[in-house]
Amino acid sequence: MSIRNDLSGKIIAACQEMNRSGLNQGTAGNISCRYENGMLITPSGIAYDQMEENDIVFVDNDGTYEDGKVPSSEWRFHQIIYQTRADMNAVVHNHAQFSTTLSILNKGIPAIHYMIAAAGGKDIPCVPYATYGTPELSDYVATGFTERNAILMQHHGMTAAGETLGKAIWLAEEVETLSKLYVNLLQTGLKIPTLSDEEIEVVLGKFKNYGLREKN
Repeated sequence: MSIRNDLSGKIIAACQEMNRSGLNQGTAGNISCRYENGMLITPSGIAYDQMEENDIVFVDNDGTYEDGKVPSSEWRFHQIIYQTRADMNAVVHNHAQFSTTLSILNKGIPAIHYMIAAAGGKDIPCVPYATYGTPELSDYVATGFTERNAILMQHHGMTAAGETLGKAIWLAEEVETLSKLYVNLLQTGLKIPTLSDEEIEVVLGKFKNYGLREKN
């Protein structure tokens, strides 16, 4: 099996798992991986359970994609994440229920739990709204990813990136868990305590050796 086919198969498997786990619904989300001088990304409008390796679309760094194939409408912000973050090799976007709930409220997630550091900082920001698939949205996403590995997108959903596809999916699951906790806390009407910036800095230091470890 070629490297491309192997990576395409992993993208499809991740999409299917994302729907099974409830992180996403239908064809709303999209997944990509850095590949050669561009990326491999899910196509537009094909159900995950019908997707085949040949359906995965290659988009080069100039935004040119294969004849006869249509990449996800969100390909621009996947591309700009790779351009912004040389350390990221996979991007996962979805409309997970609790993350999207917070995005509609235009609320980022504060340091309600030390696992916030998994996203690379003291919070998970919510970037401003722009129409899906537009360069404007890509610019907002690029800004969000300059210092974070995951963001919420106003009136849209959540995006996470990782050094590997497995780590990107893992982080997306953590973001959704934190989102659920925060939604539940907001419903109490009580003042929500958060960890200090100083404590998050300590946790960030410890997280250099923490997180998903993948076997070769």
